[in-house]
Amino acid sequence: MVKELIINSSPSGVTIALLQDKQLVELNTEQVSNNYAVGDIYLGKIKKIMPGLNAAFVDVGYEKDAFLHYLDLGPQVQSLLKLTKIVKGGSYKDKLLNSFRLETDISKSGKISEILNRNMLLPVQIAKEPISTKGPRLSSDISIAGRFAVLVPFSDVISISKKIKSNTERNRLKKIVESIKPKNFGVIIRTVSEGKGVAELQKDLLDSIDKWEKFTTRLPSTEPSKKILGEMGRTSTILRDILNTDFTNIHIGDPALFEEIRSYVHEISPEMENIVKQYRAKEPIFEHFGIEKQIKSAFGRTVNLPGGAYLVVEHTEALHVIDVNSGNRTANTENQEQNALMINMEAAKEIARQLRLRDMGGIVVIDFIDMHKPQNRKELFDYLKELMLLDRAKHTILPPSKFGLVQLTRQRVRPEMNIVTNEKCPACDGTGEIKASIILMDDIENNLNYILNEQNERSVTLCVHPYIEAYIKKGLISIQWKWFFKFSKWIKVKKIPSYYLTEFHFLNAKEEEIKL
Repeated sequence: MVKELIINSSPSGVTIALLQDKQLVELNTEQVSNNYAVGDIYLGKIKKIMPGLNAAFVDVGYEKDAFLHYLDLGPQVQSLLKLTKIVKGGSYKDKLLNSFRLETDISKSGKISEILNRNMLLPVQIAKEPISTKGPRLSSDISIAGRFAVLVPFSDVISISKKIKSNTERNRLKKIVESIKPKNFGVIIRTVSEGKGVAELQKDLLDSIDKWEKFTTRLPSTEPSKKILGEMGRTSTILRDILNTDFTNIHIGDPALFEEIRSYVHEISPEMENIVKQYRAKEPIFEHFGIEKQIKSAFGRTVNLPGGAYLVVEHTEALHVIDVNSGNRTANTENQEQNALMINMEAAKEIARQLRLRDMGGIVVIDFIDMHKPQNRKELFDYLKELMLLDRAKHTILPPSKFGLVQLTRQRVRPEMNIVTNEKCPACDGTGEIKASIILMDDIENNLNYILNEQNERSVTLCVHPYIEAYIKKGLISIQWKWFFKFSKWIKVKKIPSYYLTEFHFLNAKEEEIKL
């Protein structure tokens, strides 16, 4: 399996596309002003205790109070409260926890009103970003994630990923971590640490310890409801979590971001630095790699499958519904059951991709085509489970019900990726009325005249729909040549497939849009 990352930077943020064998499987967007990303640590202020819910509402600066359940407090919340109090009071100078005396763990069946009070200050970590009408979900069981290990304060337990099967390797990793971890800190060893040496693990752990030191240093001066420590950018987080030897290329369009990513990859995996490549072509990076077209075809209400079948994806407040339809697929009349199985298997593959691509979370109900044989239903269920192993989000899949419905739940930590694929009418731009299309070229020429003669631009590129580009360039004495004779300057014409038919823009020599 060939994996590639394509990273597109724009003024509004960064979009990261993950390709597997040239097929788009994940799309992540990092907004410039994303202040409530998963992993960020805030100094929360308890606003309201809800005994009925056994939870509290916490002010972290968001328009709606964040939600903190008793089970998300963490067993060592008393130690965290104690540390916060003495650090805020200025009586604790140790950046680590060497001289800190831990409090006893809280009971799993306790009451939140026994632990927290109104207006109390408590460091909290974003566990789930604000979604729809809900504020962030919080946890006070703070952890600091690194590439190979997760640092857990107020603990001494060393946990190892269950995916590391070898007992020899598990013991080796445990001995390494025991020798380098600080006092009163626990460590969760991640799957990617398998086979790594002492130096790599130590460096990763030291980076996490450095972040904790920043946390304790900033805590005294941090105002209530303000951020204490931010998680890395979405791009770096994705690289930290998924980068492995399966990746062949990481293409980045923005030069500054390219240097940043290359430096980060050099830091975490020096041997893979050469796969980070800067994209230099003038064509938009997503257009070049065919991602724009895949986005348009994958995010609509209807998703077509190669064999002629199609999916209908509906989103509600409570759950997501996916209906599988055979469409115009040529059925084998002699074996309807086998035909249904083939369509369902094809649909399952696309559904597993759609869940990752749209980042659909919560309850998902899938209505597959009815199959009567139990062994076929089991084969479909096992196939779907196998496909979902590639999904990093936690999920649970139930066997087909009596009605033939497959139900699954998928962890939701971020708002669902929703891209509008319906375009405005190219003729009316959504207004219901159009300018006379015959004057389009006159409009372009008038604007060119203004740009070249009034604004004195030396180099101009006209960006238009491919149909208009072909019209401007057609013939021996084309419109493009006529403009050259008229303005004494060569006007470059660039086709942009995503433009509306009558849409046009002008770029200067620096590839920046000229505002009219």
